[in-house]
Amino acid sequence: MTRLFNEPADFADEATDGFVAANERWVRKVHGGVARATTSPEGTVAVVIGGGSGHYPAFGGLVGPGLAAGAAMGNLFASPSAQQVAGVARAAEHGGGVLLSYGNYAGDVLNFDAAARTLEADGIPVRTVRVTDDVVSAPADRADERRGIAGDLCVFKVAGAAAERGDDLEAVTAIAERANDRTRSFGVAFSGCSLPGADEPLFEVPEGRMAIGMGIHGERGIDETDVPTAEGLAELLVGKLLDELPDGVSLADQKVVPILNGLGSVKYEELFVVYRSVQRLLADAGVVIVEPEVGELVTSFDMAGVSLTLFWLDDELEELWAAPADTPAFRKGGAIEQERVDPSVASADEAAEAIGPASDESRAVAGRVASGLAAVRAVIDEHADELGRIDAIAGDGDHGIGMQRGAHAADTAAADALEHGAGAGSVLRIAGDAWSDKAGGTSGAIWGAALEALGRVLGDESRPSSAQVADAVHAATDAVLAFGAVPGDKTMVDALVPFDDVLRERVDAGSALPEAWAAAVTAAREAADGTAALMPKKGRARTHAEQAVGTADPGAVSFALIVEAVAR
Repeated sequence: MTRLFNEPADFADEATDGFVAANERWVRKVHGGVARATTSPEGTVAVVIGGGSGHYPAFGGLVGPGLAAGAAMGNLFASPSAQQVAGVARAAEHGGGVLLSYGNYAGDVLNFDAAARTLEADGIPVRTVRVTDDVVSAPADRADERRGIAGDLCVFKVAGAAAERGDDLEAVTAIAERANDRTRSFGVAFSGCSLPGADEPLFEVPEGRMAIGMGIHGERGIDETDVPTAEGLAELLVGKLLDELPDGVSLADQKVVPILNGLGSVKYEELFVVYRSVQRLLADAGVVIVEPEVGELVTSFDMAGVSLTLFWLDDELEELWAAPADTPAFRKGGAIEQERVDPSVASADEAAEAIGPASDESRAVAGRVASGLAAVRAVIDEHADELGRIDAIAGDGDHGIGMQRGAHAADTAAADALEHGAGAGSVLRIAGDAWSDKAGGTSGAIWGAALEALGRVLGDESRPSSAQVADAVHAATDAVLAFGAVPGDKTMVDALVPFDDVLRERVDAGSALPEAWAAAVTAAREAADGTAALMPKKGRARTHAEQAVGTADPGAVSFALIVEAVAR
């Protein structure tokens, strides 16, 4: 259990502040995460990594010479927002372009891809490599769907070393892709992890039993067995990974980096006992072991678990793996001389969005919009624990915290915009940007896009009609559908689409907006409840689809709560 915290919603931000204060030799705080405190030669590729907090030393602990140039750090187990990723990339880049690399999770993909589009629009070349090393998260013929776990380190390390030696963006990207193709991981857990403030872990494993194939966000395993001896665990881990070798790899005299990773609560001495057997089994298989790593490298808060990664080398990858690196949590080889960044030119947060002209009518509507967002904040605060509980059934349990962060940020930003004379459309767009930035994750990206679409259609010129409100809701629906989910996937879309349909139907039939909205709320609530019978087809929950049956989708539930609060 996570014991030391203040306000759970502030935990990730406060942990980042403390991390930077303790590691000023290597890192400086920038908007969205951390960047190196030292300079790089002009034209150097910036390797920018990232993901949710709760995995230290990933991701901030891997920033420094010879490894990452910056790390975007989201909320607990939630991806950083597009704004955070772009902010870190701008602070870290030196004219050679940016390689974004991260674990292959839906929220990370949405937000890193959005950041890449923003950066390229600003003239910064960007490439992306998603880490897909977890062999149990998808079959080999769908390896591009696999999630990234401790194999992140292998990809980040060789990409950072290639950038350090002066390779251009295309070459660094090709090396990172080759490293990913040659990395395989597999993990087990003896108990789940608990988020700050939570009374229970995200999942439980019966005494004497072991979950097989769990994720690093509290996702429960795909199977369960009795806890073996340390030697028995080594046999399970090594056997599973030797069953699937990368293309072109044969065991005889093949060089491999083994990484035995502790997930939070397994002691180093226990890891060494297991590694003793891992090394013997690999040697018996005929492979040559090169510079192994044993310790906590990609964790999951207090999860009691272990993963094994095998990184299959070629000559160039071996050279890059052995190259010097100097970061707060990972050091290799000799020191790398560096010059510190001048604090006077350190990256600052982007200026707040300018508020344009608005009519008096639109400013009056903006007050109602801001009141609606305050009501959203209140209803999410009221139900945050329950949203987290249902999200933990087959997901990672962070939906309540993420929605809280987003709703609080949107409410604060809306009130500030209102005070500065913004119209209804601007209030919604500014609130959407704040929601996306502070919440991160899939829900942050989705709600940010939805509020932006609402604001874009409503505008700042006049008091909108019922038909215009229905048009704005439909635009928000289109923005959410653009992320790829469809009705039946067990997502927020399952409640959103019926809400949109009924609202339009009632408005077209001549109903006043309050009556039309109330009818649409009923449709959304019924649809959200109906998601309990569905199997998830999108997001992290799809890996554990059968466990989600019988529980409503948290995104659909939170949507129904929000539109009901707005109705009031």
